[in-house]
Amino acid sequence: MALEFTKIKRTGLLPAFLCGGLLASMIPVLNMAVRSEAYVNLSQPPLDILLDGNWQTMAMLNLLLAVIGACLVYHTEFADNAMEKMRTLPIGEGRMFLGKTLVLACMCIVVLIIETAALATCGAIWFESGDIVWPDLMRNAGCMLLLLLPAVILSLLVASLCENMWISFGIGVLGVFIATMMPSENFALSLFPFALHFHVLGEKTAELGVGAAVEILALVAAGAVIQKIRRRF
Repeated sequence: MALEFTKIKRTGLLPAFLCGGLLASMIPVLNMAVRSEAYVNLSQPPLDILLDGNWQTMAMLNLLLAVIGACLVYHTEFADNAMEKMRTLPIGEGRMFLGKTLVLACMCIVVLIIETAALATCGAIWFESGDIVWPDLMRNAGCMLLLLLPAVILSLLVASLCENMWISFGIGVLGVFIATMMPSENFALSLFPFALHFHVLGEKTAELGVGAAVEILALVAAGAVIQKIRRRF
């Protein structure tokens, strides 16, 4: 991870995720500032109200950030034949893939922390009870991270196979677009990696969490195997 963090210093990855997180966090704030009367009188818990009204757009921005991040971290490897130079070092490409996965996971944690702070701020300002409790916020953030990681790893896997960054970016955007068109009632379709992150806490949270965990393990294993095969042949 230290090597991967060194590589991304000049890629603009950290500023991109910080700006993306701030942009996503402004969605519930602006929505409540403009249309607070449509939400404050609802009978649901404040966190559920805020997620129902804002999460779809926030999730789409998070997924786009994941796609952009995956494209950036592998673009630096393919630019100026850096990948060929890396292959001369005693570092397995499978380990490099895992390192990039952990780096993007850390970036996603930063984004979700910013968004969680925005949700807590909205609850404290616009809801009289202000009863968005931190355990619920932390559980929500943890679940959203778990449901985001399959899309992150799949985006990295695609980016690792495409030297042209725009091809991997186009595939990622297509995946996000397809996910927005899928019916959320169909559990099988909900397991599509790019569709998982659109779901909020509810009755299917446990099942989706198990599905996301299985996908994470499968995609990480597939990524490591594919990198080894490509290096050998």
